[in-house]
Amino acid sequence: MYIHENVQQEPVHITKKLDFSVLVLNASYEAINICNLKRAITLIFKGVACAEEETEHEIRSASTVIRIPTVIRLLKFIRIPYRAVRFSRRNVLLRDGYRCQYCGEQFAPSLLTLDHVIPLSQGGKTQWDNVVTACKTCNIKKANRRPSEAGMSLLRKPKAPPIVYYLHLLKNIQGHHGSWQKYLFSND
Repeated sequence: MYIHENVQQEPVHITKKLDFSVLVLNASYEAINICNLKRAITLIFKGVACAEEETEHEIRSASTVIRIPTVIRLLKFIRIPYRAVRFSRRNVLLRDGYRCQYCGEQFAPSLLTLDHVIPLSQGGKTQWDNVVTACKTCNIKKANRRPSEAGMSLLRKPKAPPIVYYLHLLKNIQGHHGSWQKYLFSND
């Protein structure tokens, strides 16, 4: 099998492209997983899923041509039990994109700290909705105060990340295919 672009170019052997990530939606259009291209094509050919979004690239065999999917949807609804993302330093840094939530600068993990929005001494808890990533400078400036008391504001209110968004971050931190936007991310 070979991958072709619709423009005139030499075909690229498919084994070089099978690590391409594809978003998997439940029948209800809820994002439930991310799989590789080979698995997505298998699900489509078995009649378990259909392509919702595709690229301009094609996969060709002697008898079949299929456009490369970026999003597939299962044809039957599958009940998925709720799974929470484990709270950890690494996961908070991932959620916040290694960006200080006060100044907006992006840093290496070793230069970032975790900050309690409401300090522990004022009754704050160590949980998703009270902990943000902060650079050392902003964390020292805020000290043991609430952001409003320190004259600072958050870029966004902290909350637990949805499991699929978290899975996506782990698999592809550099970015996602643009067609995933309407299925993965809310506008808040």
